[in-house]
Amino acid sequence: MGRLAQSLWFGETEIVYAVNACDRKTLAIHVYPDGAVVVDAPMTASAEAIAAKVKKNAAWIFKQQRQFAAYPPVLPPRQYVSGETHRYLGRQYRLLILHGEAEQVRLSYGRLAVVTDDPNNTGKVKALLQNWYRLRANTVFLERYNVCLKQVAKLGIAHDQGFQLRFMPKRWGSCTSQGHIILNPELIAAPKDCIDYVITHELCHLQEHNHSRAFYRLLAGVMKDWELRRKRLNEMVEVRFV
Repeated sequence: MGRLAQSLWFGETEIVYAVNACDRKTLAIHVYPDGAVVVDAPMTASAEAIAAKVKKNAAWIFKQQRQFAAYPPVLPPRQYVSGETHRYLGRQYRLLILHGEAEQVRLSYGRLAVVTDDPNNTGKVKALLQNWYRLRANTVFLERYNVCLKQVAKLGIAHDQGFQLRFMPKRWGSCTSQGHIILNPELIAAPKDCIDYVITHELCHLQEHNHSRAFYRLLAGVMKDWELRRKRLNEMVEVRFV
């Protein structure tokens, strides 16, 4: 049988889930990286019994969805060749690799141009591009960090350590137990309101160190539309060779 879409309300939150009726004896709930909820259920299970199971596990479902939402989307490996699409502050740019002695990266007429004396060396192109992203990220993130600091000050949160930049394959940002804020330079691909979401998210961890309900209430205290910003950030899938 195919999957049947269902939904129920848990407090003020709607849980949408798909039911996969199959040959098994017990109910099992799965939460996938895109946030989808699927219930594997015996053929004889009633809709009421399935809904009760989902409601009973609502807190666990929300926790899984929040954890997955904190990860960047999984994208195909980059090739670092002309024609590939890259993002900067929410806009898409075509990668253009040019031959030249003066190595540089620049935005020009909808193109992200990389000039190098060895255009066929994808490792070199990658290094030049990542260095450019890091430099741009440092400037833009500092601006947004200062804006976000003023907002979280309303919550009694203060931070004077600045931030560190680190390329991370599975996170946009993190806050260590010592209070260090770490940001992924690749976040510079996102619009500024999404960058603000990540920075504010990590600053709120200075007061609430997990993803509890108290943490999300704190976050909502200064960013009521945080869920929309998070959704926009994690749906930011890049298309290459369109």
